[in-house]
Amino acid sequence: ERGGHNFLKADLIKDLVQSVEGTIVECNVAYPGARYSNEEHWKTIKLHGFYDIAPCDIMDEFGEIRIPVKDTTHLKYNIVGEHVQNYDWMINLAHFKGHTMGGFGGVLKNQSIGVASANGKAYIHSAGKIETKEELWAGIGKTEQDHFLEAMASAAQSVHDYYEGRMVYINVMNNLSVDCDCNAHPADPEMSDIGILASTDPVALDQACLDLVFAVEPTEGNDNQPLLERIKSRHGTHIVDYAEKIGLGSKQYELVNID
Repeated sequence: ERGGHNFLKADLIKDLVQSVEGTIVECNVAYPGARYSNEEHWKTIKLHGFYDIAPCDIMDEFGEIRIPVKDTTHLKYNIVGEHVQNYDWMINLAHFKGHTMGGFGGVLKNQSIGVASANGKAYIHSAGKIETKEELWAGIGKTEQDHFLEAMASAAQSVHDYYEGRMVYINVMNNLSVDCDCNAHPADPEMSDIGILASTDPVALDQACLDLVFAVEPTEGNDNQPLLERIKSRHGTHIVDYAEKIGLGSKQYELVNID
């Protein structure tokens, strides 16, 4: 969001994006702000330098489509930007950090909320009760926290299935604020950076990142307690548990250091 300062900077991701001749994809948001309209969203993309390093695409700029979901507990389908049809594969490049509603944001949240159109975001946030962003901000469609997290997991699975598993997942564990990059005025990080993790299994990846955060022994200048409080108070780990339950991936993993 414009005004934020913790997001993955263009200089950081430039080499990766250009090495795969990639397009940086995004969708509009469901809340009033600098990414709510196409016009303001494009200004934000350019202001943050992404337009200078690669082609960019607001995938729901001209419309949205519905794609199937395997888990229909809360969602009947997923509503995503129509331009998902223009791509054969995806690198889910996420900034791992806290989140006001989800507790934390990693590849699972990035894949669900990030690929969803603005209306799709409202659909997920309401766990399938409403389908427009206007209804969301009218206070319609409020839902239980666990149902929201479960809806995110289902939506993430639908995107994985849409690309038939042709996906790579990356979590960058830097600027570990308690707030998401969707916050225009995020809190400064109180933790040290941890590193960059990647996998073809989004469940294993988010679980590994959570484990690294939980394992930090607090010291001066490296305090994981605020982020832990944010995650626990929102029952944030439930998204990983549920994603494993519905078959998106496994929480079991092996860390392989390539330094």
